[in-house]
Amino acid sequence: MSLEYSITYTAENTYENWVNDAHWQFLIIPQKNDNQEFIDVQFNNSLNTINQFSVNGYGFRTIRVHPKKKFKQISFEAHFKLIKREVNPFDFIEEEDISQAYAHIEELNFKVDFEAFLRNTRFTTLPEKNRDAFLLDKNISLFENLQALNEWTYTHIYFKTDVTDVNTVLDEVIENRHGVCQDFTHLFCALARQNGIPTRYVSGYLHQGNSLFGDSQMHAWAEAYIPKIGWIGFDPTNNLLANTNHIKIAHGKDYTDCSPLKGVVYTTGRNETSHTVQVSSQQQ
Repeated sequence: MSLEYSITYTAENTYENWVNDAHWQFLIIPQKNDNQEFIDVQFNNSLNTINQFSVNGYGFRTIRVHPKKKFKQISFEAHFKLIKREVNPFDFIEEEDISQAYAHIEELNFKVDFEAFLRNTRFTTLPEKNRDAFLLDKNISLFENLQALNEWTYTHIYFKTDVTDVNTVLDEVIENRHGVCQDFTHLFCALARQNGIPTRYVSGYLHQGNSLFGDSQMHAWAEAYIPKIGWIGFDPTNNLLANTNHIKIAHGKDYTDCSPLKGVVYTTGRNETSHTVQVSSQQQ
C-alpha cells in the first residue's frame, strides 16, 4: 500500500527596522529515496525573489533565497506532494551469532568508516555523571539493545513544548527531564554513540494522525547503524521505529546539520519569526 502525502510549510519573518540584505537556506524538501517519490515541489516568497536550488554537504536538496531589495516583512510558503510506500521497519534478518555484531563495532576500520556518526558534538555530549546511564547488554542483539534504548529515552524525558529551544544542550535536558523531539533524539544519539553504535540525527515531517507526539513545525528521530543490517530509524519521542508516518528530509551529526532554516540578516532592532507545518495523507 502507498500513501499520498501533502505537506505545507509556512514561515513569516517581521523586523522592526529595514532589512538591507539577507541570505537564507531552507532544508525542508523531503528526501527522494526507495520509499519516497516526489509528485510536486513548490516554494514561494512574498517578495517574489527567485529561488535557487542547491545540494548541501550531505547530499540533501536546499533552497536558497537572497532578496534584492530592502524589506521589513517576508513570508515563505512551500507545498510538497509525494508518494510514500508502506514501510515495515522490521523487514530485515538479524545475524544468528550476535557476538559478531559486537566484535564488528569494535574493529578499527569500522570506527574510521563511521567516525562522523560516532563523534560527540555540542548537542550529543553527555555530562560525565550520565555517561553510563545506558549500557549494552551483550546477551541480546544490538537491535534489541537499541529498542531498549528507545524505550529508556522515552521514559526518562517527558514531552513538553516551550521548555527548551534549538540551543539547549543535554545537561539541561537531563536535569529538567522535559523536552521536544530534538532533545529526545540528541539523548538517544549520545547514548548510542557512547556505546560505540554509529547514530545520525534525522529531520523530517511526521503525520500525527495516529496520536503521535511531535511539535507544530518539524520532527526529529534517529537512525542507528547495525552491521549486516544497515541504518534503522528509531523515534524515541514516541517509542517506536520510524515507519510510514515518518517523512525524511535530511540527516547529520545533530540538529546543527539539519536545521530547517539558516541565514544571515543585516538589520537592527527586534524581529519575530513564526513557522507552521501541516501534513495530510490519503491512500493511493
